[in-house]
Amino acid sequence: MRSKSSTFRSHRAVTTLAALLTGALALSACSGSDDDKKDNGDKSSGAAGSTVTLPKLDGAHLEVAAVWTGGEQANFKKVLAEFEKRTGAKVTFVPAQDPIINFLGSKIAGGQPPDVALLPQPGAIKQAVDKGWAKPLGAGAQQELAKNYSQGWQDIGKVGGKPYGVYYKAANKSLIWYNAKVFENAGTQEPKTWKDLLTAARAVYDSGVTPFSVAGADGWPLTDWFENVYLSQAGPEKYDQLAQHKIKWTDPSVKQALTTLAGIWGRKDYLAGGQKGALQTEFPQSVTQTFTGGDQPKSAMVYEGDFAQVNIGETKAKVGTDAKVFPFPAVGAGAPVVSGGDAAVILKDSKAAQALVTFLASPDAATIQARLGGYLSPNKNVPISAYPNAVQQKIAKALIASGDDFRFDMSDQAPQAFGGTPGKGEWKDLQDFLKNPKDVAGAQAKLEKDAAAAYGNGG
Repeated sequence: MRSKSSTFRSHRAVTTLAALLTGALALSACSGSDDDKKDNGDKSSGAAGSTVTLPKLDGAHLEVAAVWTGGEQANFKKVLAEFEKRTGAKVTFVPAQDPIINFLGSKIAGGQPPDVALLPQPGAIKQAVDKGWAKPLGAGAQQELAKNYSQGWQDIGKVGGKPYGVYYKAANKSLIWYNAKVFENAGTQEPKTWKDLLTAARAVYDSGVTPFSVAGADGWPLTDWFENVYLSQAGPEKYDQLAQHKIKWTDPSVKQALTTLAGIWGRKDYLAGGQKGALQTEFPQSVTQTFTGGDQPKSAMVYEGDFAQVNIGETKAKVGTDAKVFPFPAVGAGAPVVSGGDAAVILKDSKAAQALVTFLASPDAATIQARLGGYLSPNKNVPISAYPNAVQQKIAKALIASGDDFRFDMSDQAPQAFGGTPGKGEWKDLQDFLKNPKDVAGAQAKLEKDAAAAYGNGG
């Protein structure tokens, strides 16, 4: 994603973003400060105004497909309802399944593609373009992108230099959420390094609580674990090379990262339910079981992005007081910052579809969902005060401060056959590694075999 000439610039930005997060995430959940409300020129409560002109679309009907479920889906539907109110169009949300490219392929084969799809991988956008499914963005969406997004986020949505995707949703995937009461009872502090993390885990374990909840039933959280360790330990240049399969998964740097992960994944007593239980734990449960059960939950910590707040919201825990968060600890030279995102792509070109994607590229749409929590936008003109608590506001400010320089989720950059398919490729290989963390060489061999097949090269 980045040229070698930008490696040092990116590394500096990663360090800056990590520093911002380190100072920010210990804040308790509360209303934004006066300074927060002045950000981006906003001096109100962060309510969405009307910054984008939309056409009247009475009688138009659109279908929008995404893999979102639960609170995330419910919140997005409120955004779609605002679009309906402003335009007169009717919008139906179509629940999709992973891998979404396969889901869309079946819809297209049946002659019923959705008008717009939210694609969670740059690789999926390229596949949709290569298959002739995706339609280029019109002038309205491009204008909104130019006004509201850094060049880096604009470029990730391009294929062959043409804009196809609007990154409506972003994620900071370098966070570990923890049960504050458990940490207090264990007499431990937020760790800053991997060594500190292991020390905190030991203190939590000695206090009678299992340290970690790992969502092994879903392969994607395992890829995120690996990427954070690898980025911090191997550095940005190696990260970019592995993301493009310019180095093999049998590289010594991969061995080092997997060995580091095995320091946690290989401890049966450190995982809620052990390895077997982790492999049966889906992501929502991995979060909720960390924040239910009073001071004796099933686990003390759960790794994942800012979007975990949606699942924390399903418990009685309050973000910033009961549920706190710290940046993913530095394994090597610096704390990692890995981002992800979902891009709106047009599959059936029409005035209505272009209008919807234009709306999703505007601050109006993102501000609505920002207020609902569990959401992060790469749109730099969303008022920081729109985010519902100080933790989320600081995460958002840090993301926008990173500008063009961030590391996008590695598995999301890969062909979907390797980085985005349940039961196959990297997802399955890391599930197998979680099952047997002693077999580092075997995991590397599987990962390289599957990567070479998906990328169509031998590294």
